[in-house]
Amino acid sequence: MAEGANAVLARKWFREVWLPGGEATVHELMHPDAVGHMEGAEVHGAAEFLPARAALLDAFPDLDVHVDDLLEQGDQVAVRWSVTATHGGGGLGVPASQQKVRFRGITWLRFVEGKVVEGWDAWNQGQLLTTLTSAQIAESPAREVSR
Repeated sequence: MAEGANAVLARKWFREVWLPGGEATVHELMHPDAVGHMEGAEVHGAAEFLPARAALLDAFPDLDVHVDDLLEQGDQVAVRWSVTATHGGGGLGVPASQQKVRFRGITWLRFVEGKVVEGWDAWNQGQLLTTLTSAQIAESPAREVSR
């Protein structure tokens, strides 16, 4: 079955936005008044989305996003995605651990006239941060307790 126009745009979003230079695709596909309901934050337009994107890419410079499944109905597209990456930077507030990670989530996008106007993300960012923080604690040298 052929994908509709909005499904094609959703695939383009996931294929290009998370690559170096993906800012151009953000500006191309995101409506200026778009609202993104992200894990832990709500962003409005590209001006607020791009710093959140930059923080994730700083934390995971080799971020590789894969669209696992996609459903389109009218102006809405649901995308089930997965990520593999190496924690190579402190963009999420946790010093780089070089730990390999995998995580997955679902994004629901609504389009109007070829632009994302609203999006919802659901993924376990809290668990990812706990895993990265735990790795940092486990790697810390034991401290001597003074008496």
